[in-house]
Amino acid sequence: MYFGKRRNWSIPYVLFLVFFVLVPLALIVLFAFTSEAGGFSFENFRKFLMHPEAMNILIYSIGVALITTILCLLIGYPAAYILSRMETSRARLLVMLFILPMWINFLIRTLATVALFDFLKLPLGEGALLFGMVYNFLPFMIYPIYNILLKTDQNLIEAAEDLGANPRQVFFRTILPLSYPGITSGIMMVFMPVISTFAIAELLTINNIKLFGTTLQENIYNGMWNYGAALSLLMLLLIGIISLLNTQGSARAAEEGGLI
Repeated sequence: MYFGKRRNWSIPYVLFLVFFVLVPLALIVLFAFTSEAGGFSFENFRKFLMHPEAMNILIYSIGVALITTILCLLIGYPAAYILSRMETSRARLLVMLFILPMWINFLIRTLATVALFDFLKLPLGEGALLFGMVYNFLPFMIYPIYNILLKTDQNLIEAAEDLGANPRQVFFRTILPLSYPGITSGIMMVFMPVISTFAIAELLTINNIKLFGTTLQENIYNGMWNYGAALSLLMLLLIGIISLLNTQGSARAAEEGGLI
């Protein structure tokens, strides 16, 4: 009788949300606003603002995330568009080939990239970092765009063609606006993890380049929980603001695109 009520089936999900989402977030906020002495304080945030190295690393990390996202979009959108136009069986095979590397552990893929650069006698550094970022996160851009393009109503495209639109106009005034949800999803799935990752930077630059995730990891590893929590909270706020702006911008662009 207890399990017969539909609302009771939500209890495991509520418990998961509380213990693995709300509690960790509450602990981050608690540690971020707590000084080493144990009292309420803004000391951790003042330390970040007064520490130019941490600010520079954050700005550099945002730059790397933006460049990686743009490269993934420039490579991923044409790939997704071509796949959506291909025969279904062949397209599924190629999509599987794009996704196949994701079945391998993230760290192993990065170590394989290091071995590849060593084999080709290419230097490890900023170029290797961007290559590794694009290689690891490109499928996250291709797949959501491909799904949206695949579900696009072909009647709309045919209607645009019947109204005299040339292929360029059909793409920019019909297909591209309709694919904005996939683009938005891909951007967030690439940008958010890139800005917080540290393993790729450590391995592909031999620790010569630090990202914000590296700074966060080092503080936590060295027992500086309060400052590390403050950095984590700042990163969460940054990602949340960018996500909100990106969602609003894509919705506005989609509405404008549909009216052209």
